[in-house]
Amino acid sequence: MLDIIGLSETDVEVYDAFAGTGSLTVAEIRQRTGIPRQRLLRVLRALAEKGLLVKLPGPVEAYSAVRPEIALEAMLRLKERELASARLVADRLRERYRATSGERPVDLIEVIHGDALIAERADQLLRSAEREVAFVDKPPYAQTPSVLHPAERDLLGRGVRFRGVYERSALEMHDLSADIEAGLALGEEARVVTTAPLKMIVVDQRVGLVPLRSDLPEVGAALVIHPCALLDALGAVFAFLWQSGLPLRLPGSAELADVAPSDDARLLALLTTGLPDRSIAKQLGMSYRTFQRRLRDLMTALGATTRFQAGLQVATRGWVTLPATQPASEEDVSEPAGSPSPRP
Repeated sequence: MLDIIGLSETDVEVYDAFAGTGSLTVAEIRQRTGIPRQRLLRVLRALAEKGLLVKLPGPVEAYSAVRPEIALEAMLRLKERELASARLVADRLRERYRATSGERPVDLIEVIHGDALIAERADQLLRSAEREVAFVDKPPYAQTPSVLHPAERDLLGRGVRFRGVYERSALEMHDLSADIEAGLALGEEARVVTTAPLKMIVVDQRVGLVPLRSDLPEVGAALVIHPCALLDALGAVFAFLWQSGLPLRLPGSAELADVAPSDDARLLALLTTGLPDRSIAKQLGMSYRTFQRRLRDLMTALGATTRFQAGLQVATRGWVTLPATQPASEEDVSEPAGSPSPRP
């Protein structure tokens, strides 16, 4: 924080020495701070140049402090002007690049090799999002998903929309409470499909990231795709998967508030995804035998003798959300926002 306004820890220490005083001589400041004289003189000159101190006239070298609400506010305004100028330069460079990048096909697609570089580039792309991140999540992963991606947490806090389509197999590899449920609690929208043709991230409909191969145990190489027909195709694939996916409602989702107990809600949500019973038991942290008993108890409470009847009951009670049968909304169709998962 201090670096942003150009102050060091020593600068602050010297400025603090003036608290409760009208003015101090160099000798008095040195006595209060213990800083060697030559170094102290350099700090005093620097603080005077920044407008935090005023050198007093007279035979003895002395300084008085400018009130922080005056001096620091001026420094902050200066930094704000510098940042505004930097943004203008960045905007000009970005527009110049956009104006010329479409002339050569080689500029439209980048190839990245190595899981570490892919994960780093994915994080970079995510943090550049301003409106929406759309992703399809399926194996393989450059980094094993264990907790919510820090970039997603930050962006959701800033109001960036996250829409995720999870392939069923991906749910078995995530930590539900630390990862997916954490994202849903912050506003992520999630749906589940049986299979997805590829994984992807598309950020603000302007850049996408996809693994070069999806049939290998490791990512290995990935493509960064800039505006072109291929990026449009990714958006169309995401829109189709989003419309055909089943909404995923886990504890923490706003839709489940005051509707069903969290344990039952988690079990029901996983049942609707079609995960095998043993995989559901593992995700719930219980033995297969305990899972079977919990499921029987839940069906008894619902008055159902078959899973089909139980499904009708929980849908009627609003404990799970059925996929929409109406045509895709204008928003979902017009936004080809396919963005490979924040978990590359």
